[in-house]
Amino acid sequence: MKRLKKLPALVDSHAHLDFKHFDRDRNDMLRRAEAHGIKLIINVGVNPATSRESILLSEKHPMIYAAVGIHPHYAARAPEGYIETLKEMARHPKVVALGEMGLDYYRDRSPRWQQWDVFSQQLQLAKEINKPIIIHSRAAHAETGALLREEGIPAAGGVMHCFSGDLELAEQMMELGLYISIAGPVTYPRSKDLKKVAASIPADRILVETDAPYLPPAPWRGKRNEPAYTTYTVEEIATLRGIAAEDLGRICLDNARRLFSLA
Repeated sequence: MKRLKKLPALVDSHAHLDFKHFDRDRNDMLRRAEAHGIKLIINVGVNPATSRESILLSEKHPMIYAAVGIHPHYAARAPEGYIETLKEMARHPKVVALGEMGLDYYRDRSPRWQQWDVFSQQLQLAKEINKPIIIHSRAAHAETGALLREEGIPAAGGVMHCFSGDLELAEQMMELGLYISIAGPVTYPRSKDLKKVAASIPADRILVETDAPYLPPAPWRGKRNEPAYTTYTVEEIATLRGIAAEDLGRICLDNARRLFSLA
């Protein structure tokens, strides 16, 4: 297995470190992240409960900030008054974004009309309070784009998390004002479209993430992902772009700080 290098400045712009996968070694995992150059982690809620856990985690660890939202898988279980709940949580000083929100027509764990409705309502809230949005889109790229074009995004912008489309889609999303976040699958040999995206998008629009505990880079495929493994993703993208991994790491960290108003 390729040795895990330390880079001087990295961001993991999307993780779920409150999940049970980390209950046995969460503090050790975070120490590994710091040891390998991670300076900033955005921990992202998928429902009200995990959003609260994200806030609690951010209170304990200076490098962690939180996002609060309802993932499309949970749209059918969104509790009454959830928008007011998210609005209240978003007032916390370490909440830097709303999300993840969006559409998932691959799993279809919630009826599509409810996914659309919950996404739309969270988008309206984000525009009202001007927080960046973190968007989940799987097997629903055309529908996601249609909703965003119809309703617009907050002035604060947002990010297409764990991007899985082609370069044409990336360009459409950037035209709307979104960043493109690349995760571990860019290291997989068959991810040709994603490699092209990673090589081509402007430097001021690229982010990297783990989506931990999911989607580990190639050396850890089939195992739990964690923020320290961002190094593999950064090295792969840097190679595709013909620049030093250290430089790409700093670029992505600066982009994240700008997007989430942490600069």
